Amino acid sequence: MHKLKFISYLSSERRLSQNTIVSYSNDLDQFHCFLNEHFNITSQISEVSFHIIRSWVANLFENGVQPRSINRKISTLKTFFKYLEREEFIDVNPMLKVVGPKASKNLPLFVKENEIKLLLEEVTFDEGFIGKRDKLIIEIFYLTGMRLTELINIKITDINFHYKSIKVIGKRNKERIIPLSNSIINSIQLFINEFDLKDSLITNSKGNKVYSKLVYRVVRKYLSKITSINKKSPHILRHTFATHMLNNGADINAIKDLLGHSNLNATQVYTHNTVEKLKSIYKQAHPRA
Repeated sequence: MHKLKFISYLSSERRLSQNTIVSYSNDLDQFHCFLNEHFNITSQISEVSFHIIRSWVANLFENGVQPRSINRKISTLKTFFKYLEREEFIDVNPMLKVVGPKASKNLPLFVKENEIKLLLEEVTFDEGFIGKRDKLIIEIFYLTGMRLTELINIKITDINFHYKSIKVIGKRNKERIIPLSNSIINSIQLFINEFDLKDSLITNSKGNKVYSKLVYRVVRKYLSKITSINKKSPHILRHTFATHMLNNGADINAIKDLLGHSNLNATQVYTHNTVEKLKSIYKQAHPRA
């Protein structure tokens, strides 16, 4: 099925993250199982037609897969078959006419400004190294908008204390510089000095680099103390950073660069939250609303 060569291409040429590559691999495995089970196709990928693809999409619907997930899987197959066509493994690309279902647009969830203030100023964190590290995790996410993998991979050498900035490696190994406020640069400096850190900034109690699950647990634990939103994850703090920046007058292009988005479309989703806030204020304040 040419899967291994395709995965190698994603890694070496497209330079996608490991998490993205795993998602592609899983999607292809599921598609292969569908071909084998419903059409008895095990290896001849050239036998896959537009109608088989449509059957696969219908099967996903029947099994309760959400439109957003179906669109992601379609995107995987489009990339896969485009690669096969480029390498001349197939003559006809069966994905050319495939259109995904319309997904309802969910506005990004975010934590309210007064709730964040409560978390950073009044909530009690655990004692010692663990508590100080956990608070630093929350502060970095909210004050920089960086991604989970970016936080986990921060080296002390990535922090420029003189210029008050931090270098992160984002998606597709793109490097960007994020400015740091006086408060967070001071928190980082105190944390490093107190616990004599030498390599990674965010570690476990043994000084080893942390895993994603630990950071998820930390964020979920402390967001649960101040907000009732259903999803409590590192990405919610990224949404919160962007939404609060927009609400306080930041330029959307600047937010795009801070978040490491490759195009403005990904950033513009946050403007919807701002519009919703303005509508709410208008309804509350205008006498004829």
